[in-house]
Amino acid sequence: MSQLADISHIAIIMDGNGRWAERRGLSRTDGHVEGVSTVVKIVKRAAERDVKFLTLYTFSSENWKRPQKEVEFILQLPKKFLFQYLPELMKNNVKINILGDIRQLPYSTREALKHAVRKTAKNDGLQLNFALNYGGRQELLKAFEEMKAAGDDVTEDHLEKYLYTAGMPDPDLLIRTGGEKRLSNFLLWQMAYTEFCFSDSLWPDFSVEEFDAAIDEFAVRHRRFGGL
Repeated sequence: MSQLADISHIAIIMDGNGRWAERRGLSRTDGHVEGVSTVVKIVKRAAERDVKFLTLYTFSSENWKRPQKEVEFILQLPKKFLFQYLPELMKNNVKINILGDIRQLPYSTREALKHAVRKTAKNDGLQLNFALNYGGRQELLKAFEEMKAAGDDVTEDHLEKYLYTAGMPDPDLLIRTGGEKRLSNFLLWQMAYTEFCFSDSLWPDFSVEEFDAAIDEFAVRHRRFGGL
């Protein structure tokens, strides 16, 4: 029996762009460009399958350690993606949201993101969350600091008000591509009871069929949330 109605939030760690390119004798930036094509396909399929929230780990707070040219290239991709695909996202009723501290991003990228958030604010279809300059530990520190400043009691409900995901359900399913099996500082609080699916496919090779298979596998799992 399908559990589709119970899968409202999918999170994805899109790993493997650089390795995909290197195996083909291409530059790592070519892999990131190809990865954008996969983003387009998966966002479309998520909307078709009536997923309510899709969170993509786009740039972590640790990714600043990569070579400067690669970082600069990656941080221009959201702007280019939105310039090309925002009309289609609007047509498909997709709402854009950002998780993370974008103050360090290039000005043009920040403005493109803010424009997309404003433009899609009234859409009520799939909510597409881009985790940009995001780190799970940093998010928790931010939440605790803001909670303390507000004088709130330390409770789970109060803490969740200060997370980037405030008002959203926790991810039901995490998909990580690229063969690695770790969280990489992603949504640490929110994934307490998330189901995990790890794929050996590098992100540019990750297909709609494999995305469907992950959802179908989730549908037959029995989630106990600590109970029986």
